[in-house]
Amino acid sequence: MNQVQKFALMVSLIYVLIGILWIISTDSISLIIAAENFHSYATFQRAKGWGYIFLTGTVLYVSLIYWGKKLLHSETELKRKDVQYRSLFKHNPDAVIELDLEGNINSINPEGEKILGVTEREVRGKSPASAIFIEDVEKIQEYFLLTLKGVKSYFEAIIHTDGKKKILRCSFFPIIITEEIVGVYALARDVTSQRHDEEMLIASEKMTVIGHLAAAVAHEIRNPLTSLKGFVQLMQADKEVAPYYLKIMEEELEHINIISSELLILGKKQEISLRLHNVRECVSKVVWLMKAQANLDNLELDLIEVSDEPIYIIADDVQLKQVFINLIKNSIEAVGKDGKIKIEIKKTERDAIIVVSDNGKGIDEDRLKYLAQPFYSTKEKGTGLGLAISHKIIHRHNGEMTFESKKGQGTIVTVRIPLANEEEQMIL
Repeated sequence: MNQVQKFALMVSLIYVLIGILWIISTDSISLIIAAENFHSYATFQRAKGWGYIFLTGTVLYVSLIYWGKKLLHSETELKRKDVQYRSLFKHNPDAVIELDLEGNINSINPEGEKILGVTEREVRGKSPASAIFIEDVEKIQEYFLLTLKGVKSYFEAIIHTDGKKKILRCSFFPIIITEEIVGVYALARDVTSQRHDEEMLIASEKMTVIGHLAAAVAHEIRNPLTSLKGFVQLMQADKEVAPYYLKIMEEELEHINIISSELLILGKKQEISLRLHNVRECVSKVVWLMKAQANLDNLELDLIEVSDEPIYIIADDVQLKQVFINLIKNSIEAVGKDGKIKIEIKKTERDAIIVVSDNGKGIDEDRLKYLAQPFYSTKEKGTGLGLAISHKIIHRHNGEMTFESKKGQGTIVTVRIPLANEEEQMIL
């Protein structure tokens, strides 16, 4: 019921209530007067009608003044909120696009025109995909349909406008009026420059990580190469091909292939690609690669998996591997002789959880809060970028990284990343 209906109902109730009270009271008075003096009764009968008009007029006037002020205040407040909304829409630093139920544009703010390289007049009534070139438009349409069901969506989109490629951080949320979804708001922020700077920093740190791994990997590859050379020399001396030797040689070659493949993937420059991945496979490959470093330092590196069930997340596989390589590398540097490093993979109803723990020298409690800050390092020759970049990558995946440590007892790093829901698994 709106304000006008409430006002009309209130006036009607006041009128009816006054009428009932007036009739009851004046009829009672009339009976008393009639019993004493008929002339006075006749006079009272003529006067009570005028009295009723005056009374109801006065009450209705006061009511109209009171409710009129309330309506005027409500209207003023509504106009003020509308001006605030328009100001928020017009001056928002992000692109704000109002879409109807079919996905066509109703309105777009000035920042949206600037980011998309179009004007509202050009695109009103059209779908965004018909106005500009959008990569993976089918995926975005799926998110739009999810939003029409009341599910908020957060994603990144790549568009091409004015001959330039832009990366947009986007969100969809429903427009709900009187408990009914009547459209969708799309918010978008241009993060192209920010993403470029981040990727330069991440790429630089990634090459540093690969450089640190090089000696260990070379040592790890040298062992199977020595075996291969020995078997080749044996077969040359015997002048025959032994199936048993071939089987071992094949296994050693596969060992080399896995290590070199992972290094190539890490070293390859590529676009950010958020896809559906089994985090168990990602971590397992990292552990396999880092065993080379652990073996070189004579350390124990164990992977603990609660189950064989796939744990799906939406992630960039290469960047996640960079995070876990960095965490394991830090543990390797922190532990001494007889050091033990444990990587545990598990999940809750909402998150995939990867725990990297060691029995190293640990970190003072008052230094833990600074670990993810750029250029802060607990190592003498550390750059302070590894954990900061790892934290940035996990944050980009809508996850979190926490640290627990005690001096002389070791460190535990816990990484939480949201599980891919059923809709995302269907989309990707």
